[in-house]
Amino acid sequence: MRQRKRFLTILVAAGLLAAACTGAEGDGASSSTGSYPRNETLFTSGTQWGPPSNANPFRQNDYATGTVGLLYETLFLYDPLTDKFEPWLADSEKWVDDKTYEVTLRDGLTWSDGKPITADDVAFTINLGKMKTVPYNPLFGSIESVTAVDDRTTKVTFEEPHYQQWANWVYFNPIVPKHVWEGKSEKDVMQGANFDKPVGSGPYVVETHDQDRMVWKKNDKWWGKDALGMDMKPNYIIDIVNTSNEAALGQVLQGDIDLSNNFLPGIASLVKGGYKLQTYFKDAPYMLAANTTWLIPNTTKAPMNDAAFRRALAYSIDTDKIVNSVYSNIVEKANPTGLLPIWDKYIDKGTVDELGPTFDTGQAKTLLSQAGYRDTNGDGFVENKDGSPVTLKLATPSGWTDWNEAARVIADSAKAAGIQITSETPAAEVVQDQRESGQFDLILNNDRQMDNTPWRYYEYVFGLPVLEKQTTINYGRYENQQAWDLVTQLDATKVDDLAGMNAVTKQLQQIQLTDEPVIPLWYNGLWSQYSNSVWTNWPSDAEGAQVLPTMWHGYLQRGAIKMLAELKPAPQEK
Repeated sequence: MRQRKRFLTILVAAGLLAAACTGAEGDGASSSTGSYPRNETLFTSGTQWGPPSNANPFRQNDYATGTVGLLYETLFLYDPLTDKFEPWLADSEKWVDDKTYEVTLRDGLTWSDGKPITADDVAFTINLGKMKTVPYNPLFGSIESVTAVDDRTTKVTFEEPHYQQWANWVYFNPIVPKHVWEGKSEKDVMQGANFDKPVGSGPYVVETHDQDRMVWKKNDKWWGKDALGMDMKPNYIIDIVNTSNEAALGQVLQGDIDLSNNFLPGIASLVKGGYKLQTYFKDAPYMLAANTTWLIPNTTKAPMNDAAFRRALAYSIDTDKIVNSVYSNIVEKANPTGLLPIWDKYIDKGTVDELGPTFDTGQAKTLLSQAGYRDTNGDGFVENKDGSPVTLKLATPSGWTDWNEAARVIADSAKAAGIQITSETPAAEVVQDQRESGQFDLILNNDRQMDNTPWRYYEYVFGLPVLEKQTTINYGRYENQQAWDLVTQLDATKVDDLAGMNAVTKQLQQIQLTDEPVIPLWYNGLWSQYSNSVWTNWPSDAEGAQVLPTMWHGYLQRGAIKMLAELKPAPQEK
């Protein structure tokens, strides 16, 4: 039935395409594309699930698409496809000794208001970490001092080394102008909208925004045009707010969206259907693996506070059915550790073979019974150890059709093992609030991406302390001091010390696969479908075209920004 619904969706969207093709000729844009010259404008979608509310780079969960990457920039890029760092604002870096790091900026950098970018801006940005709610405050606590040695060089002295965390900081956190942000209160830094002509260093500036879009205009004075020899091709980038995956499909087929970073139903048929659509790979799985989708149990609530119950739950889930029926094999089942394919060298195969759960309804029932969860009233579902019913709710955002359907598969397969789960689909902002406040039973999440090492992955899983509001890590509120101490030990290990890292990650995997604080399910695709109607020369696996094709948060500084310089206008039909 679900498959039939998919094809009906495709047919309806194709009908929309046919209707669009019968419209008036010329360059006039449709109501959804607005008044910007179509051949100069890149339309994107797939990141923003609500009206853009801010261009504040410190609000990592809800800044407008492009805030980091288009407006604000990082010292370095990190490209997961090559596993290499690339100087961006920075010209060079070095560890002077185990506790002293120096970074030197490129010469001649300027902010969008024409003022020079200096080491004072770098030092100021790092020092904002003293504010407790700034995302990198925990890292700042280990920094002894930050000083501008000269106009271009900044020295950071650590009380103790944090090699992993710092290697991530230099490509994940952008530099902000001291002359604009100096004097702001912590509330303004962390809650300000920053929409009034924000000053950045990047290739675009804020043009305007509305309830359904964010509009960026090319910064013709961008420093990178000369320093990098890189010219961004679209004069405007308009990111359209999502309403649902299926609505996004119609927009792509009508030519209203050039780059969709949504999951689109039936993409295999569309790519081969003559719609001028393209994906990174020509054949399945079509997309790169971007992150791991986990089932997150709230470990503060019974019975999810019991590791034995969580292991039984892990055995009960038919992930193959999700891969096959929900995604039609455009995703792959995750390794039990959840580590992405790019991190295969960090996976301890022996630990996985010994402890890794697989789908096995019988084993799930056995584990439940052994742990004291039994069906005492004959309704087909186990009860808690005190006899109260186990009634769990799994929340996924409304309109996220793939996750909505995956949640139903999870509930159905858990039912066969005797675990009662009900699937719910609140609005995305409601799910976010539940996730951060801990007011949930079960959720799906995929908030860790392709990083240079798995350190951030383990920070996400085991991060302590648990706060009243968990905004970026450990949404399940799992507390294990031994595991967190190991993550801290990993942080103090140099990023090129593979043996030293693996000695730690093996122990973390043993804890994870025993306790199942998160249950890895599948590798979420880097959803990227592009239309060749207006723009061509998109990223692909072809030699010379291997760039991440996305506008997702955190990916422009992972090299996706280079996609915008490689685009070419599509030949105009006569």
